This record gives sequence, C-alpha cells and structure tokens, in this order.
Amino acid sequence: MSGKSNTTTDLALLGVLAVLWGASYTFIKIGVETIPPVTFIAARTLIAGGILFAIIRWRGLSMPRDAATWRRFALQACLNSVVPFTLIAAAERSVDAGLATILNSTSPIFTFLLTALITRHEPVTTRKLIGVGAGIIGICFVIGTQSLGGLGHEFWAQLAIVVATISYAGAAIFGRGFKGLDPMLPAAGSMLCGAVILVPLSVLVDQPWTLTPSMASILALLALSVFSTALAFAIYFRLIQTLGSVGTTSQAYLRVPIGVGIGAIFLGESLGPTAWLGMGFVVAGVAAMTIPVRKRVLAS
Repeated sequence: MSGKSNTTTDLALLGVLAVLWGASYTFIKIGVETIPPVTFIAARTLIAGGILFAIIRWRGLSMPRDAATWRRFALQACLNSVVPFTLIAAAERSVDAGLATILNSTSPIFTFLLTALITRHEPVTTRKLIGVGAGIIGICFVIGTQSLGGLGHEFWAQLAIVVATISYAGAAIFGRGFKGLDPMLPAAGSMLCGAVILVPLSVLVDQPWTLTPSMASILALLALSVFSTALAFAIYFRLIQTLGSVGTTSQAYLRVPIGVGIGAIFLGESLGPTAWLGMGFVVAGVAAMTIPVRKRVLAS
C-alpha cells in the first residue's frame, strides 16, 4: 500500500514540477525585458538559495561541512543552474517562451542517450523507448508544422537553449550522486554555489546598481525564484532519488503544453491547432517512462 502511495505522490509531484518549470519560461521572458540575463539569473539563484537555506535551518538540518560535498554542489550548480539558466535567459531576449519550452523539452532525449551510451545506471527498457517515441510525437503535434518553420530564425539563441538542455541532462545524472542526503541540501547548496559564481560576474558585467527594471520584471523574478526555482528544485532532487534521472526529466514532455499554453495566455503567443492531440501523446510518454512496472507474483 505504501509503495502505491509513494508512486502516486511522485507522479503528482512530477506534474507540479512540470507546471512550475513550464511557467518559468514566461517569467524569464518578462524578466529579461528590463533586467540583463546574467544579473537576472544571479538574483534568481541568490533569492532561491537564501529561501532554501532558511527552510533548512527551520527544519533543524545542517549543511555539509566537508569540501568534497561542496565541490559536488558547485559542479551541480554549473550543470543545473549557472550554465543552462544563463543561456536560456539570454536566448529568450529573441526567442518566444513557447519555442524555448519546446526546445528545452528534449532533455529526456539527451538523458536517455547519456544513460544508454555512457553511464548505463538505469535499464534501457522497451517501455522507456516507447515513452521517448510517444513524447517526440506529442511534441511534434504541439509544435505544429508552422512553428517548425521558425526554427531557422535566431539560430544561435536556439542553439544556446539546446546546449542548456544537454547541461540539464548531465545534471540529472550527476544529481543521483546526492542520494542519501536530504533533497533540500543539494538544492540549497547548488543554488548558493550558483550565486557565488554569478553575483560577482553580474557586478563586473552589468553594474546592477545602474539598472532600472520594470515592476513586471521584478515580480517575474520573484515568482521565478520562489516557485519555479526554490520549490521546484526541492521537488526535483526528491524525484531524482525516487524516479531516477530519466523518469524525472520526462516531465519535460508534460512541460511542453503547459509552457506553450502559459505563453499563449500571458504573452499572446500562438498554439498549434493539434495541441490537444499532442498533449495526449505527451501524457502517455510520461506515464510510460515513469510508472513502475508491477512485478508478477507467482502462485506457490
């Protein structure tokens, strides 16, 4: 009974994570309109890291004190925040939030390939292959043929999002190394390390005290930091331990219709006519890659 309950909870958290990260692209699009990308992401990691650290203290937990763990936190920060956050924020100055969501949704593909070809720490099953295929088909339906025509525009910005996606895939695999730690610890540690890297860079590059951000950008930054970063990363590190790296990154498929839909509602971006059909394939792909297979009990 507890196993079924845990599976239900994990799948519910996977859906919450998809919503939080699906909304992040719209928050970023609004934020970078008046805040430069490096400063925007430096503030994002600083605020989120501070919130997570405060929660850790409130819970009575202690951050690790050994240098080896903090080096791992720093590497996780580079893979999961410093590099991908900054690349996506810079790209969204010219790329629509919906298109950024779609390009970034390929993270399970790269995670699956890295897992199958290099680390081999998770079994490559037929059902996961079907899940990947269903997700790709769903993404194609959601994008629509007209949207695909826009992939040639702003090539370097779109390439930056793909590089960020590969970085996320590496982070999902590397994040397994924190098993045994409370999920809040690597979440907070990686955010704080990201802030240590990015805040000095922001001071040198952008001189943030000279900026005049709009209220919309400030509110987008706060929403992104609190909900789509602090809360999302706490959920993320839990799911890495329970669903595995491929299962956790498979929420990217569900994130596609959510992110595109939010962009359509709040930014006026257009949806393809076959989006609903695509969502069906997307949900099927997530289920195929994340719901554990029940073991048959042989009668004695």
